[in-house]
Amino acid sequence: MNIKWTVLAFIAGAALSWGVYVPFVHEATSKLGSNLRAFLMVGVAYFLVAVLVPGIFIFLLKNDPTVRNPALLNWNFGSLAWGLGAGISGAVGALCVIFATRDAVSTLGPVVGPLIVAPLVFAGAPIINTIASITIFAHGKKFEPPSISFYIGLAVAAAGMVLVMVNKPKTVDVSKAPVAPSVAPVTPTVTN
Repeated sequence: MNIKWTVLAFIAGAALSWGVYVPFVHEATSKLGSNLRAFLMVGVAYFLVAVLVPGIFIFLLKNDPTVRNPALLNWNFGSLAWGLGAGISGAVGALCVIFATRDAVSTLGPVVGPLIVAPLVFAGAPIINTIASITIFAHGKKFEPPSISFYIGLAVAAAGMVLVMVNKPKTVDVSKAPVAPSVAPVTPTVTN
């Protein structure tokens, strides 16, 4: 496989950013005292990153480094609708994560609750992404019938979700923590 290093760097950046998303949201919710206030701050952050950064490149610098074919550039409603659909999808997903974390905390506690949300979401997302990409979003492209390995991969990802849920970490009740046994001091003996 021949992949540019920048692809791997951006993948690592996305994994790192999304990997800490749920813990950040949980902390924000705890500090702000409200899930919706935390979500509002997520929206502000999206504005800062997803509106200002492209706006600076496109309108101020007049340099869009992501253009593949200048002849295809447009602001048509249909094209914009796909971008808005992507944004709505991401925002709804973020809102679902916030409410899932809230409910997980209320049933599993503030430590374990947030620990299970991200693995379940990010194990389920690739399954849905793959199925949607080869069906709904195939745009007329034909794909070879998936191999058995493809279905095994989907099953393993689904099994991973189940394993995370069934084997979630459990907090230790410090009030019932075992007391370390006391050990009698050892006196050194000198032999001649």
